Amino acid sequence: MRKLIITGQPVTKKNSTVVRCLNGKPLVLQSRAYRAYEKKAVSAITAEQGKTFVGPVKVRVLYWLKDQRRPDLTNLLQATADILEKAGVIANDRNIMSWDGSRIMGIDRNNPRTEIEIRENGA
Repeated sequence: MRKLIITGQPVTKKNSTVVRCLNGKPLVLQSRAYRAYEKKAVSAITAEQGKTFVGPVKVRVLYWLKDQRRPDLTNLLQATADILEKAGVIANDRNIMSWDGSRIMGIDRNNPRTEIEIRENGA
């Protein structure tokens, strides 16, 4: 099992997009807030240098928010999956077989965070 904590307000990826034109073609980019959150999260995770999971995994994520604005849990989970893959914790987010126990826990104004537990699917 591997435990990770990402400090700061969790940010969704799906609802945080902007459209820019590149060579006359529209390009959908994540918002500045999401890109900053992703960069911080990937940096924090890679600094720990833990196990990389290459096969099926079970993931449990607990989200603590800074205020009462409630993002969509599904969008939070997708952002977390993409961050785990980008940081090299899991080989592919398709390998996440369950999100059992994942939830938005509530408000912690002084310490918003994302707490992650990852286990091999057979464990």
